[in-house]
Amino acid sequence: MAEDPLRVLVLAPTPFFADRGCHVRILEEARAAMACGVELRLVTYHIGNDVPGIHTERIAGFSWYKKLEAGPSWIKPFLDLQLLFKAIKVARQFKPHLIHAHLHEGAFFGAFLKMLIRVPMLFDCQGSLTAEITDHGFVKPGSLLQRFFATLERWINRSSDYIVTSATPTVELLLFDGVPKARVRALIDGVDTGVFAPQPKEEIRAKLGLPQKRPVVVYLGLMNSYQGIDLLLEAAANLKGQGAKLHYLIMGFPEARYREKAEEMGIDDIITFTGRIPYSEAPLYLSAGDLAVSPKVSLTEANGKLFNYIACGLPTVVFDTPVNREILGDAALYAKFGDAADLAGAIGRLAGDRELREVLGEEGRQRAIALHSWQARGKELVEIYKTLNKGKTINKEKI
Repeated sequence: MAEDPLRVLVLAPTPFFADRGCHVRILEEARAAMACGVELRLVTYHIGNDVPGIHTERIAGFSWYKKLEAGPSWIKPFLDLQLLFKAIKVARQFKPHLIHAHLHEGAFFGAFLKMLIRVPMLFDCQGSLTAEITDHGFVKPGSLLQRFFATLERWINRSSDYIVTSATPTVELLLFDGVPKARVRALIDGVDTGVFAPQPKEEIRAKLGLPQKRPVVVYLGLMNSYQGIDLLLEAAANLKGQGAKLHYLIMGFPEARYREKAEEMGIDDIITFTGRIPYSEAPLYLSAGDLAVSPKVSLTEANGKLFNYIACGLPTVVFDTPVNREILGDAALYAKFGDAADLAGAIGRLAGDRELREVLGEEGRQRAIALHSWQARGKELVEIYKTLNKGKTINKEKI
């Protein structure tokens, strides 16, 4: 007699789907698990786009709350409380074998949900909660509020039955914080190398009105200082001042503030801002570039856009961090962390060396195929699901 498929309740405390890195991980993990026979129900916010094939349940939310970009908000705890009640309702019908909770908010409410429905919880950790809210300027370093969130983060970590992280350095942080080694492992992001692959440049460049004879530097992702966009504009201004003939294709949202800043800096003539790009069209738009850049200023968080860059054969410039090294290896140029001048130097060097671009682009593409496919990640994830589910049964038998 065939076994019933594993049923997994996914908690996504975010406006899924909104064409950004965190959501890509949620989506691709869900697709990869479903390809291995897992049944899923995904509970998320009231806003965001439905994705065909992903069974999605949404909270009622607040009609006036329409924030799609990342970052903390005092409204989110109220949305997350709705998420918990919605998840309880869905769980009664769906009867999941386990919970897959994304982000610390998901794991916090998932800790209560797992006690109610008596199933194990997998926490999908994409970085440090305390570091994120501090980096976003939500709390001040060393403040009482920061210490509160640090204590809350430790409780969330220890309330989870198992933790997967989107980058290996995050594992080290969790171990240092007291999480047992047997309950945590890295399951870094991946990429569908059949979808994200090199494509001809001419058509999309013509559509966007990009110069045909200048190297084009592409960025695709959220637009905020945390992602290093301010540093990227500084680097672009630096290179323009040196006489470099480059053009920048900056894709993502919210872009209005950076359009204005580029005008103020006198570099709007060398930058094309597209606004939001649908995830399904990302491979086409990335193909417009000769090289890619990701100046994200985080030492612990994942950097999912890098997988898409290298799968598309784009030689890439990043800051030198453990997360970026883990993803890119030697298939990139590295700039000193947080240094706009050094970032400009790396971009200029790569833009001016066609042979180096070809070498790094091919190395990156092969690295994506060999090490970073979502198919392999999906099999790993489902094995973790099965182990957790078996553990749940063993524990019941012991009781």
